[in-house]
Amino acid sequence: MGSPNRHLLEPGFVLHQRAYRNTSMIVDLFTSSHGRISVVARGVRKAKSRLAPLIQPFQPLLISWLARGELGTLTALESNGVPFMLDRRALISGFYINELMVRLLHRDDPHADLFHAYLEVLQQLAKLQYMDEKAPANEQAALRKFEKQLLYELGYALILDHEVVSGSVLSEEALYHYYLDQGPVLVNEAEVELETSLNNSSYKGDVIKLHGKSLLDLAKGVFSDKRSLREIKRLMRAALAVHLGSRPLNSRAMLSGLQAPVSDKISAEIRYR
Repeated sequence: MGSPNRHLLEPGFVLHQRAYRNTSMIVDLFTSSHGRISVVARGVRKAKSRLAPLIQPFQPLLISWLARGELGTLTALESNGVPFMLDRRALISGFYINELMVRLLHRDDPHADLFHAYLEVLQQLAKLQYMDEKAPANEQAALRKFEKQLLYELGYALILDHEVVSGSVLSEEALYHYYLDQGPVLVNEAEVELETSLNNSSYKGDVIKLHGKSLLDLAKGVFSDKRSLREIKRLMRAALAVHLGSRPLNSRAMLSGLQAPVSDKISAEIRYR
C-alpha cells in the first residue's frame, strides 16, 4: 500500500458519528474540497478527550486527517466559527439534510457548490423563529432549494424551465405531469377534466401532477405561495426516493416522534419534510 495522504485544516462539518471499538468513533465528515469522507477518531470516547466536544453536527470545523483507502484517520480538529444553533424543530431538518448526504454522496467526491449550499441552508435554519407564522414556509423553502442542489450534484438535475415534448417554456397556471425519468409534460384539458371528475391523486408511481408555477418557483428558489411548496414537496420526495431506496430516513422517524407545544396549524406545516 502507498503512503497515506495528509490533509491539513480543511473546512468541514460532522455529518454523523458512531462508536468504534472501545474508545473510538467512525465519523462521517463533509469537507469543502474533498466532499464526504469517513475517518476513525481514535480515543475520542475517553473521558479526557480534547476532540470529543468538537465532534458535533452543525459546528464549523477545520479538519486534519490521514487518508488511506475508504477510511482515514482523524489527526486534529479545530473550531472554525460559532456553531449553528437550531430550534428543536429546525434541528430535525438539519439532521435530515445530514442524513441525505450520508446516504447519497459518494466518498471523496468533491462538491464545492454543495458545500456552499449546505452553509446557506444551515444559516437559513438558524434564523428561524417559530413564533413567526412564516417560519414553517421559510423552512420548507430552504430544504427544497438544498434538495434541488443535491440532486444536481448527484447528476440528476430536474428540468424546471420547459416542457419536454414541445420544448416550450412552462406556463405558470398550466398543469403538468412530471415524469421522473423525463421531465414535465403538459396535461391537456380533457385529461384535467377527467382527473378532476374522478378526484385522482396528484401522485402516481413515478409521475407527479403539478403547476408550472411550482417548477418555476423551484428554479428561482423563491416560493410565493403554499401550493407551490406542497407540490414541490411531493416532487422532491419522489425524486429523492428513487436514489434512497426502500430504507426509511431516520430523521423522518425522529420528526414523527417530536412532541412540541405548537399549534395544530404549525404542527401540520412542519411535518412537510
